[in-house]
Amino acid sequence: MKNYTTKEIKNIALLGNDGAGKTTLTESILFESGQLQRRGRISLKNTASDYFPVEQEYGYSVFSTVFHAEYNNKKLNFIDCPGADDFVGAALTALNVTDTTVVLLNGQYGLEVGTLNHLRYAEELNKPVIFLLNQLDDEKCDYDAVVEKLRETYGSKLIPIQYPLNQGEGFNSFIDVLTMKKYTYNAKEGGHATIEDIPADQLDKATEMNRALIEAAAEHDEALMEKFFDQGELTQDEMREGIRKGLVTRSIFPLFLVCARQNIGVDRMMEFLSNVVPFANEMPAVCNNEGKEVPTDASQPTSVFFFKTGMEPHIGEVQYFKVMSGTLKAGDELVNADRGSKERLAQLYVSSGANRQSVTELQAGDIGCTVKLKDVHTGNTLNGKDCDNRFSFIKFPPAKYTRAIRPVNVSDTEKMVAAINRMAEEDPTWVLEQSKELRQILVHSQGEFHLRTLKWRLENLDKIPVEFYEQRIPYRETITKAAIGEYRHKKQSGGAGQFGEVHLIIEPYTEGMPAPTVYKFNGQEYRINVKATQEVDLEWGGKLVFINSIVGGSIDARFMPAILKGIMQCMERGPLTGSYARDVRVIVFDGKMHPVDSNEMAFMLAGRNAFSLAFKQAGPKILEPIYDVNVNVPADGMGDVMSDLQGRRGMIMGMESGKNFETLKAKVPLKELSNFSTALSSLTGGRAGFSMTFSSYELVPTDVQEKLIKEHEAEETED
Repeated sequence: MKNYTTKEIKNIALLGNDGAGKTTLTESILFESGQLQRRGRISLKNTASDYFPVEQEYGYSVFSTVFHAEYNNKKLNFIDCPGADDFVGAALTALNVTDTTVVLLNGQYGLEVGTLNHLRYAEELNKPVIFLLNQLDDEKCDYDAVVEKLRETYGSKLIPIQYPLNQGEGFNSFIDVLTMKKYTYNAKEGGHATIEDIPADQLDKATEMNRALIEAAAEHDEALMEKFFDQGELTQDEMREGIRKGLVTRSIFPLFLVCARQNIGVDRMMEFLSNVVPFANEMPAVCNNEGKEVPTDASQPTSVFFFKTGMEPHIGEVQYFKVMSGTLKAGDELVNADRGSKERLAQLYVSSGANRQSVTELQAGDIGCTVKLKDVHTGNTLNGKDCDNRFSFIKFPPAKYTRAIRPVNVSDTEKMVAAINRMAEEDPTWVLEQSKELRQILVHSQGEFHLRTLKWRLENLDKIPVEFYEQRIPYRETITKAAIGEYRHKKQSGGAGQFGEVHLIIEPYTEGMPAPTVYKFNGQEYRINVKATQEVDLEWGGKLVFINSIVGGSIDARFMPAILKGIMQCMERGPLTGSYARDVRVIVFDGKMHPVDSNEMAFMLAGRNAFSLAFKQAGPKILEPIYDVNVNVPADGMGDVMSDLQGRRGMIMGMESGKNFETLKAKVPLKELSNFSTALSSLTGGRAGFSMTFSSYELVPTDVQEKLIKEHEAEETED
């Protein structure tokens, strides 16, 4: 394989909803570029991209696949991404390290929810988009309906470059209005087309579409616009240049046709990609963590970003990278900017799924992989001399499906944790949490399929049987009114004893509340003289405000930290459900001490017990986490989804109408979201998607509080 320069490299993300045909298209691309002698099939489990055992078991893509194609003396790097939204991490990674996005559309369904999600990510990252309408041989395919739906979103920016002559069963021919030719394929074997002049009965339609294409191409270049006004036409090369500029500015969204299953139209698509889409150095430069632009330039110092880790049998870690700047050569020694260690990249490869080909160097903009590195993780940056870049531009969405996990055999716990951490290198949207608060090991993920995949790998590859169960909810406890408490701790067992007495007042805390002055309990008035105030920002959220109001030296100041420590112990395990307490102000106003027997332990215990007694008298309430939930749902499913959310104690906050989907906004308790992902898929036939982010803690209803307290008391009795 030749060494390609930056000006010969193009990076392309292949996206689309689950079932759009990306894996099959990948087979055709590799076949057309000469890397495969025979195309594989998903049903035979022999495709180049879905080669991991879990993918072959379930029949859908789980990991992104990096592959390349040499075509027209260009190197096209592709990243084929899973279509299911559960594996969104792969799509976001691919979009961040590529320059152009090819979005595959199912000819029957057109814009599906997964496709819309991918398009939203591409828009956020300002990536060019090319639409590829697949499965034209399906009897339910409707080209005109798909084009109409796309126009609702993209208007005149959508530029169909091809249209079918015989969509449906037997599809094998289309008109291309860029080349102004008719392409006809063998309906069963595909391959290379017979190219002919456009039939007379199609000439008017093709000419009209060609005119729209010329106008769109001319809009993005003054010289082309001037020529168009003078002569009324452009050459094919001039049109390609105009389209390229329109792609970069997201002013043109071309639409092509393929039937990947029959390898129809793939050669023409690859011709367009090699001739038109921007090279690696023609897109805006990426910024490093300091906000400095790093140009895609082979003459600059070497900087390499590792964006993906794969685990393969008999090899171990295969680590994929993009050369951000400079030229990387086999044997180069680089410094890991994130970990401070040195790494020698003894071998460099370019990848085509499970197959790898050794190369001697890779220039800026290129994508490759390597093996057997000592201390490199996904997201790390390696630099050569005179370079200190660090990159962390990939931002993953928050989790929306969480389960507690445990091994069937407790002795496998450490092994299980290590295996999940290793898997998180491959997919960073698997997030492992060992929760001290909930006393559970939690796995945060993007959905039920996502976790099912993790379970399959643990049990079949690592031989660790595991089980999922409901996560405990991180409730909080607080108070609703002021209360007073006192406690004397006295212990005498020969020699020096223990003595400490603490009197305190507690009340709900809110930001900006005035300093305490006077309280009244049981007809007695307590005046407060604030001597010192300490605000504690609790690691679990909220505050504890601790006020020393001791007058007359009844408690030495040296015992105040011990009293605070005792109170914090209570805050860490509230009396109602054992949950963390928050947003409480404590005023220590009186007490007693003994000249010999008083010590830190005595005052810690006295403070803890006085606080506990007061807390129970202060109208204690349980708070539950509330999440902002945004649901993207087809209009015909809105009523069912709204009813479901209301049945989960959700509060509908509003609705927004889009051109393809409705967005439903709600606030829902975390407790009620446990199976929402599965229910939403069932209600909408898999056509809806959602996101959830933490909003606030709110009081639970009285009946829910009573139920939670009884459950906690039962657990305490069992323990």
